Amino acid sequence: MYDNRHNKEVQTNEEQFGIIDIEEKDILSLKENLPPEIRSLDEMKAKDVRTLAEVGMVMDESNRSGTYLCYGQCGFVTTQFIEGLECIPIAEALEKYIWLKEKYWFKAIRRDEDEIVEAISNSIPRGFFIRVKKGYKINKPFQAALYMTRKTRVQGLHNIIILEEDSELTLLTGCTRAHGTKKGLHLAISEIYVGKNAKFVSTMIHNWGPSFDIRPRTCTIVEEGGVFISTYCSTNPPRTIQMYPFTHLKGDNASAKYASIILGIPNTYCDIGGTIMMEGDNSRAEICARAVCKGGNIVQTGLLIGKGDNCRAHVDCAGLMMSNEGMIEATPALRALNPSARMSHEASIGRIAPGELIYLMSKGFTEEKALSTIIRGFIDPGIEGISPELDAALTEVAEISGHGEEWDVIPIRNR
Repeated sequence: MYDNRHNKEVQTNEEQFGIIDIEEKDILSLKENLPPEIRSLDEMKAKDVRTLAEVGMVMDESNRSGTYLCYGQCGFVTTQFIEGLECIPIAEALEKYIWLKEKYWFKAIRRDEDEIVEAISNSIPRGFFIRVKKGYKINKPFQAALYMTRKTRVQGLHNIIILEEDSELTLLTGCTRAHGTKKGLHLAISEIYVGKNAKFVSTMIHNWGPSFDIRPRTCTIVEEGGVFISTYCSTNPPRTIQMYPFTHLKGDNASAKYASIILGIPNTYCDIGGTIMMEGDNSRAEICARAVCKGGNIVQTGLLIGKGDNCRAHVDCAGLMMSNEGMIEATPALRALNPSARMSHEASIGRIAPGELIYLMSKGFTEEKALSTIIRGFIDPGIEGISPELDAALTEVAEISGHGEEWDVIPIRNR
């Protein structure tokens, strides 16, 4: 089940930023059948299309296996006919498949886990259902976009992803808001099931803004020989975000990797962590967290739990201070429940070395370009074959971080 053991600590840290009162965010709207703002993807305005493109959703589906768009409170699905792949709105899936509710609906996460999960569990089901059938490997990525409009104050979703035995899928998810949207609360539950010898690669890009509060709740269960790779990148942080995904490596020889890239700006609070439980024998886990702080507060946490025989794991938290304002707190953690577990961790926080900057500038780089180049290398998640969408997001983070900074007056902060 979903592990929320750090929730008390998170709430304490958030007091100075304002604890979210979901009643004040018009949570009752999640229980209402609101009329759709658009009735097809073709009705989207050009500015909506451009905004969605910034987080990786493209209208040309020639390089996609399908699309899911949540526009406000209404979901749309367009899929090419690809044998073995199914994506439909979650409400439709619950009506179509009796076994879905019996085996997967709130089976990885408890309904009463916290007020966020409880609020979604009591609302009208919204979100997507994705299934890849046994033995099918989907070559093109599937794209999902969660889009908050000016009429949407609260967005609450529950997504279920199932990869059956020997299947593969890459999912690109972009989360953003329409220009002119003043504030909002985004809530989401994701239950992910990776079957025996299946592989699921998830890339998520956020572009919110300082008037939004974001609360994802994600739990993943990985069976024998399964592989789960999750990369999260925030190019424009919200006012507050708190996410602490939990992955259970249930089967032998299962593996998981979390990578997160966070940009902090003034008046924002980002608490990004994760737990991976290695129950299966010979399981492998890695957490790689990168943060660039131009202000605001960033908390990096990562907990690896070694329970199975001969499990191996590493957690690495690193932060780069680019301002005299703000904070980075890095807390990697290990918990061994088996004497054969082999786990390691490291954490570092500092600034750009002046020598690196001077060297690049001596080669003809401007100061801004040199800063961006160094930062781009620092935030690389170390995952082979990253998508063009993620590469563009990383470049954007590097360019924003490297713009107009006085590197020579930045203090060093080491944990």
